[in-house]
Amino acid sequence: MGRTRRNERAWRDEVTPAAGACVMATGIISVGLYLTGHTILSEIFLAVACVLWVVLAADFVDLLARDRSRWTAAAVTPPALTAVAATTVVGTRFSLLGRQGVAIALLLIAVLVWPGLLLAVVRHWLRHGMPGGVFLVCVATQGLAVLASTLSLAGKGDWLGDAALACFALGLLLYADALRRFDFRQVWTGAGDQWVAGGALAISALAASKLTASPLYTGTGHAFLRNLTYVLLALALAWYAVLAAAEAARPRPSYDVRRWATVFPLGMTAVATLSTGAVTDVPWLRTLGRVLLWVAVAVWGLVWVGFAWARAGGPRGAPQTRPFSDPGAPPQTPLLKRRRG
Repeated sequence: MGRTRRNERAWRDEVTPAAGACVMATGIISVGLYLTGHTILSEIFLAVACVLWVVLAADFVDLLARDRSRWTAAAVTPPALTAVAATTVVGTRFSLLGRQGVAIALLLIAVLVWPGLLLAVVRHWLRHGMPGGVFLVCVATQGLAVLASTLSLAGKGDWLGDAALACFALGLLLYADALRRFDFRQVWTGAGDQWVAGGALAISALAASKLTASPLYTGTGHAFLRNLTYVLLALALAWYAVLAAAEAARPRPSYDVRRWATVFPLGMTAVATLSTGAVTDVPWLRTLGRVLLWVAVAVWGLVWVGFAWARAGGPRGAPQTRPFSDPGAPPQTPLLKRRRG
């Protein structure tokens, strides 16, 4: 019993905010499987995402109670926003499942957490040279837009559609600001979170497709949103191609917790493509979305294998030493610390 408690305590000490990308990745694949008609498999992925969400939420509260200084240090880094993004992704899947009450509750949680984390992150980030996690300011904000628009389409209030539009616009502004701070060398050297540069555009495209499907916007507004959806999706696919080429040219096979931030953009690009194809009635986009979805599922499985191998003592990526904020900020710790002795 004592050994079990020590192992549990060690596990909690190893978890960082970046681990929230695991929930995001699993949840968005669940959405994609639902959109392609794989209902049972989609619900299995949803169950896994929910378990992971509860575990990480418990760790979040536990760390706040045990070590407030460490919690504060983590809360000012962009990966902290995975808490918001993960909650909105799971909420979106519950809305598609017809569980609107659960989806609304998750939206409320995300809305309560989002402003404080966003302001803390923005106040502490660098002017330039930041890793891909910087784009999480956009991802978290667009996650709110996606969940709010999904609930609006489910008949839970037109005001949610208006709120989604506001979050969508803010998300695009945050993306532009993040882009000028991003270190483009990360495309070749990043440990996985460089993919968020494309994933942020993919979730923006998904939000735009949801707004395009809304009956609130007709005529010129509808045409503008539809064309903007195409542009955002094209840019997301372009990022996908560039990042995939960089991975092929410079393979990085070792496990790193930031690899979950690779899986999420892969899944999000697939879902955005599927949603755009459905809303705009473009069959080849739906076909492409299906192909991209199974790529995401395969990479999701590979990352879990890497996680298990790392836990068993296999090789893993180097610890992240570059701070997300000011030069004096404490570096992030990887999910799995190397054992001593």
